[in-house]
Amino acid sequence: MPVPKPKPYVSAREAFLYLVLFILLGMVAWHLGSLLFALIDLAVHDEIEGVYGYSSREAQIRSGVSGLVVGAPLFVWIAAHIRKQRRTNPAMQRSRVRKWLTYLTLVIAACTLIGDAISLVYNFLSGDLSTRLLLKLAVIAAIAGAIFLYFMRDAERGDERDQQT
Repeated sequence: MPVPKPKPYVSAREAFLYLVLFILLGMVAWHLGSLLFALIDLAVHDEIEGVYGYSSREAQIRSGVSGLVVGAPLFVWIAAHIRKQRRTNPAMQRSRVRKWLTYLTLVIAACTLIGDAISLVYNFLSGDLSTRLLLKLAVIAAIAGAIFLYFMRDAERGDERDQQT
């Protein structure tokens, strides 16, 4: 007698946890990028910035550090909590909410990487490939690339488990 394949499910509690996790991921990525951009601006002087009197980067640094101090530990804690639940309850691997948010995150990360590449080519064609710009593009590529690779691996692993059951 054939055994029916387990169906994906949607739990409000799980949807809440995954939504908070992915929102925190966005916050941490944004604040990390902002902090690194401010540090690049401080390390690599720009003549134009001095001429136009741009504001100092202290507020941007404080904002980046604040976001990371609050967001990163919460993100790590919720991610560990969800990982523990997924290990103890294999049915959570088939969660529709997790799959949709994972693939939405992959789309956003892929678009960010594509936009980063377009910006690099655009600035190259306009003759503006400064060290500062290249460092900022590298920061964007590193953050978006790390998110993309992590969630791509997670999605592939989840798809493999779905096919096994």
